[in-house]
Amino acid sequence: MKKIIIASISFLFILSCKSDRQSGKEDFRIGIATFSHETCTFCPRPTGTEEFEYYGAPLKGDEVLNSDSYIKGFVDRIHEYGGVQLEGITSPRDAVGGSSGSWITKEAFDKYTGAMQDDIKKNGPYDGIYLSLHGAMAVTGIPKPEAEIVRRLRKVAGDIPVIVTLDLHANEDHELSDAATGVIIIKRYPHYDTYNQGARAARLMINTLRGDYLPVMATRKPGVITPSVYQGTGVSPAMEIMERARRWEDRVPGVYVSVAFGFAYADVPDVGATTMVITNNNQELADSIADDMSGYIWRVRHQFAGKKLPGTAEGVRLSIKAAKEGRTPVVIADHSDRTGNSTHILAELIRQGAENFCIATIADEKLIKQLLESDTKAGSMIKVMVGGYADEYAGEPVPIEGTLEYFDSYGRYDKAAVIRFGKDNTIIITPELHQVTDIGILGAMGLDINKIDIISLKSRVHFRRGFYENGLAGAIYEVDAPGLGPADLTSIEYKNIPEDIYPVYRRE
Repeated sequence: MKKIIIASISFLFILSCKSDRQSGKEDFRIGIATFSHETCTFCPRPTGTEEFEYYGAPLKGDEVLNSDSYIKGFVDRIHEYGGVQLEGITSPRDAVGGSSGSWITKEAFDKYTGAMQDDIKKNGPYDGIYLSLHGAMAVTGIPKPEAEIVRRLRKVAGDIPVIVTLDLHANEDHELSDAATGVIIIKRYPHYDTYNQGARAARLMINTLRGDYLPVMATRKPGVITPSVYQGTGVSPAMEIMERARRWEDRVPGVYVSVAFGFAYADVPDVGATTMVITNNNQELADSIADDMSGYIWRVRHQFAGKKLPGTAEGVRLSIKAAKEGRTPVVIADHSDRTGNSTHILAELIRQGAENFCIATIADEKLIKQLLESDTKAGSMIKVMVGGYADEYAGEPVPIEGTLEYFDSYGRYDKAAVIRFGKDNTIIITPELHQVTDIGILGAMGLDINKIDIISLKSRVHFRRGFYENGLAGAIYEVDAPGLGPADLTSIEYKNIPEDIYPVYRRE
């Protein structure tokens, strides 16, 4: 009832302004902001202002309008309509380390939401606000942070349309859909459709502002939690779930059907899958579609959340066998390592006598610093200990003796390294977790994928865009090595998640 009342008030306000807008008396003014973080609450390092400002001070003005692909899609599409002024609202940058960062401090959350509120007070009023969020943010002392962001901004912006886009790993529930006017979630993993979903958000926004669309929402939680490694939308049943959402959108013009698979490594009360449906003033239809989507996810829960992956030794054994059969390059997805510092697969490849393999990458800031302080140059013979210290699951440091083939800048890193050792084996060292999604890093560092038999990547699904979807990999093995993001969710000691969620508690 509360949702319908709020929507009705917004609709009346929009209608009162509609004639002025159509006559060209004034433009719509839309504020745009982003506050995005996928929080692994089991990681050791909290995420505070230092982490959010590692790459610079918060974004302002036009910087915000160019800050991510969701926003670029929104901006480009909204400009096609004309008669709109866009203004960036002060927003934090991405935090260093991404999802290897743990609980966001309340200090940081208050600082950035406070800056947003100050901007709105100073530069408003706005006719609408667009927010590019993630959905899997976890903040100390704030159970539903994305919903809280919307509520705090509404306190100063008033009862105006607030449209939100989310990553499909979002953990959300009705509190966000109660607070926001509309929520749209991307449908692809790897995330190809961020720009397109931002553009859809722009269409929803402009039609709402013009009074042509009155968004009403329905939200459901099917009670299923899945590890990220099972959520790739190029394989079943994740593919069928998203296709079902698209079928609804094709069959019923004007509806927005979104599914978040959730982020299992945030110990929060709204963890797990969510369906969110928006219709044009048709609550019955929204409820019907949301029920259908939620029911379908529950029916395929065993295939979606109950699978098992090989452990480290078995996964490496299978990879070596595939390489010997000529199915190269063989990709090992080290999906559970959230810090990038784990050495389990490296150590097992050595133990099993693997040859011509590449580890891409191991995050070892200490080793990079050691090489800098010793003024070691590319081409030098080195004897070092690699990785194995960042968290309780990182394994043990591995002794490596070989040649430092590359020691230079790469991308945003001041220094990255390549060490060649053993029987034509290589390790790429970066100062922080680096999720390899294509072969670009290899070529930049003088490595040729065509001359590598086995490549182990710190990645869950994003690697598929550059190794699977183009037909490059001869074989792929997702290995459940020890880490902060295991595929077996029953091994995690949760404290805050629902007690009836499958497969952690309900295992029928």
